[in-house]
Amino acid sequence: MNAPIDTIPEHDVVLTTRARLARNLSDQPFLNRASDLQCAHVVRTTQRVMLDVPITDQMVWMDLDELTPLDRSLLVERHLISQNHAESSLHRGVAISGNEQLSIMVNEEDHLRIQVLKSGARLQEAYQELMRVDTILEQHLDFAFHDQWGYLAVCPTNVGTGIRFSVMVHLPALRIANELGKVRRAAKELHLAVRGYYGEGSESTGNIYQVSNQVTLGRSEEDLLEEFATRIIPGLIDYERSAREVLVRSNATLLDDRVHRADSVLRSARLLKLDEAMKLLSRVRLGAALGRLDVPLEAIDQLFVQVQPAHLSQEAGTTLTESDVQSLRASLVRETLSA
Repeated sequence: MNAPIDTIPEHDVVLTTRARLARNLSDQPFLNRASDLQCAHVVRTTQRVMLDVPITDQMVWMDLDELTPLDRSLLVERHLISQNHAESSLHRGVAISGNEQLSIMVNEEDHLRIQVLKSGARLQEAYQELMRVDTILEQHLDFAFHDQWGYLAVCPTNVGTGIRFSVMVHLPALRIANELGKVRRAAKELHLAVRGYYGEGSESTGNIYQVSNQVTLGRSEEDLLEEFATRIIPGLIDYERSAREVLVRSNATLLDDRVHRADSVLRSARLLKLDEAMKLLSRVRLGAALGRLDVPLEAIDQLFVQVQPAHLSQEAGTTLTESDVQSLRASLVRETLSA
């Protein structure tokens, strides 16, 4: 997802954009009815395609059965697999591109979950890449398809196109203004799902939310794309930016006190719990986005990932106590913000 920070569109609000497809093999039972042997067959069949077909540069296959819990947690923290995929007992794997913009989960909820991640509000780019990959895969795999219902999936909400669009958005001003309830109500009316930092089943942390469409049946990919690109994403951006403007106009001193206190704590703390770190980083990011703190957004976005437990354990190269984790987290944040 790397790109020059000044070229990433709407990055002050939208951290990442994702386009995802659900696909199933026509000659194998869905995972909720599949045996261990059938799940293993799906893995072998799709793995062969991932490795033999030139889908994208530097495609790497990982058998999740063979990875350590730490390695699986790292993939979850980087949003390359879901928590359910990491914890499942099924035979499963994932193919990941070298730049980590493309990942293909095998035997998650469906046989294939194909996702493309882009920095900022780059939905059209993500969609085009997703369609390119889907076209290549469909030349080598026979996907379950019904003439009336479209692509078939385990969950009825994925039947049809099987496509989901989502954005990871940073909404600190709406949280401060107690306006998130309105966002959730509006999302419900628009058949959108508002989830936490790690998607379904997770809580928000650092005022970061994942917003995605819930229904694909009866809608074309182009219709869903247009609605998300021209209505949903701009609406979220405008709503958050308006709340930020109100904060500046109504009490700029209080806002500056809030963001500068967060910055000072992060630059001096010797122990940081995860929730505290994410909350303070969120405030610093708000100040940076408004030009009230001289901290690069890119550095803060990297810290959102790097302060997660698995990344800290990998950095240490050994098992850490909770106190060690908090100490390493604080040290990493201090060094990054002082660079």
